[in-house]
Amino acid sequence: MSTKPVPVVADASGTTIHDARQRRTVLIAVCVALMAVVASVTGLNVAQPQLAVEFGASQSEVLWFINLYTISLAALLLPLGALGDRWGRKPVLLAGLVVFGAANVAGGLAVSSEMMLASRLLAGVGAAMIMPVTLAVITSTFPEAERSKGIGVWTAVAGGGGILGMYLSALLVDVATWRWLFVLPIALVLGSAALILRSVPNSREHTAHRFDIVGSITSVVAVVGLIFVLHEGPVHGWTEPATLAALVAGLAAATGFVVWELRQVAPLLDLRLFGQRGLASGSVTLLAVFGVQAGIFVVFFPFLQAVLGWSALSATLALMPMALLMMFASAFAPRVAVKIGRRSTMATGVLLGGIGLALMAAFVSLDRGFLSVLPGMLVMGLGMGLSMTPSTESITSSLPRERQGVASALNDVTREFGTALGIALLGAVLSAGYQGSIDAKLDGVPTGLADTAREGVANAVAAAGSAGPQAQAVVRAAQESFVDGWQHAMWAGAAVMAVLFVYVLARGPQAAVVDRAEENSEVRSTSAP
Repeated sequence: MSTKPVPVVADASGTTIHDARQRRTVLIAVCVALMAVVASVTGLNVAQPQLAVEFGASQSEVLWFINLYTISLAALLLPLGALGDRWGRKPVLLAGLVVFGAANVAGGLAVSSEMMLASRLLAGVGAAMIMPVTLAVITSTFPEAERSKGIGVWTAVAGGGGILGMYLSALLVDVATWRWLFVLPIALVLGSAALILRSVPNSREHTAHRFDIVGSITSVVAVVGLIFVLHEGPVHGWTEPATLAALVAGLAAATGFVVWELRQVAPLLDLRLFGQRGLASGSVTLLAVFGVQAGIFVVFFPFLQAVLGWSALSATLALMPMALLMMFASAFAPRVAVKIGRRSTMATGVLLGGIGLALMAAFVSLDRGFLSVLPGMLVMGLGMGLSMTPSTESITSSLPRERQGVASALNDVTREFGTALGIALLGAVLSAGYQGSIDAKLDGVPTGLADTAREGVANAVAAAGSAGPQAQAVVRAAQESFVDGWQHAMWAGAAVMAVLFVYVLARGPQAAVVDRAEENSEVRSTSAP
């Protein structure tokens, strides 16, 4: 029988920070912690060859070094975000930093694949304790007038921090060794912990209801299963037994989660809240925006490296203009939202993102290289940044202030699902476009060489060294085919953004958004020591 959720009685009045200097310190502290988490998502990408040689690992094992962290992070966000609300955000955040720091020490000292995998799993657990709480600290302690500014800065770090982290990681691998990749997050953890101990107040939820263990378990199984499918399907095949088993388990757990949550008095996540425009449109927007962004990065790196011949460090540096503009737009978005409204800001950002993708599809050129796509990159970065902050605020303002750990976790899970979905779908569009184009360009090429070229542009470039007089023709055919695949992927992304633009206009947050924490008059505030 369905039961209406009972409001949680909590108090946050004693945790609101009115001192501007302390708010800045708190914001720096949580953003440094967030930077450590997001930088670790992409950091090992630049060291895949070195890791394979160091541990004698296969490509599949190396990918698990990367994916195990993101899967464990995504799977545990909701339950650990909710525990942060209950146990106290400050102690959970500090505990997460300890776990995350220890895991990175273990990763830097790893002597086997098993040790590396264990360290990455542990790092994901620590990151899942950190990431939702960093945003929850802002939304639960900043005054309403300052909350959107804090969320804007947090969103800027979350959106652009991964690219900055990737660049720093590439630089460390280039000038030192892959083991130095773990020094950066350790340093960030130490700096953040020192600031948190000194400046961050504690806040927590007080409730008479038990923690939703069944909801937590089913959410973990659902997220692990579905993200596993999105990670492994494009690599090993969508019909492989392991992929199909994960899909069945994920869908079954997701169904069980929905049924269970709708019957609970104190659910882990009140799914009825998705009837609100703010929560639904914010979640859909973040899912699509992060999906398109992640999918585009999959396209960018082979274009810059295999097609244009750039180094990994140069390719990462090429993304910095877009990342910096995205971070600036994310931090600036609250000012825009004050003037034109949250829905209009989201819609403008989505529109600009779609225009940027269309520009990159229409004007990409093999001969003009990077400059042919730079304008589209900049427009897309501006649009993505404008859309992220109001979307995040729409999610966090839809849940009561004492449930901000859950709100923040939902925001983060949405981003992780969008990332995995975008990589899988746009990567598939790119591959299909490449395959459809290159077949017509390989007439007269020996069968073995043609088969290698069909596998991908990097394979074609690598095989060209032994291709004799046909080498230049094979490389050119592969590069042109990749550009064709690029255009397919960009137009697909633009189509997604066009649909999202119409949705935001129709179902975006209302022009006058009332903070849910303020409109719930039955909720009272208590501070935790």
